[in-house]
Amino acid sequence: MTGPRRERALVRPHVVTGGRAHPSRNTFDVVTVVMATRENVAGLTPEKRRLMELCRGGALSVAEVAAHLSLPISVTKVLLSDLVDSGHIVTHAAVPYTTRPDIKLLKDVLDGLRARL
Repeated sequence: MTGPRRERALVRPHVVTGGRAHPSRNTFDVVTVVMATRENVAGLTPEKRRLMELCRGGALSVAEVAAHLSLPISVTKVLLSDLVDSGHIVTHAAVPYTTRPDIKLLKDVLDGLRARL
């Protein structure tokens, strides 16, 4: 044996997702940001409760949620999709690099403001 054995999950991914392989909404990317909107977790599965606990701490990307829960991205997307459908979480697309302000332009504006003071 070349390294420590990785523990197998007690519950198989297809059981966690109710046998579904795809989310009801295909709008998730690994950098999509999710945030909890509800405090009530009554009636949620243990995995969804854990997910809600994570998302209450602040905004996390889908990849971060999957890593914290030690679940595959595909399983995490199905769970997140269910929570969006039920109104427990909201999502925000990550800001693409091309829409961020130009650093040179910001420096020029700052220099112009300083010159006026």
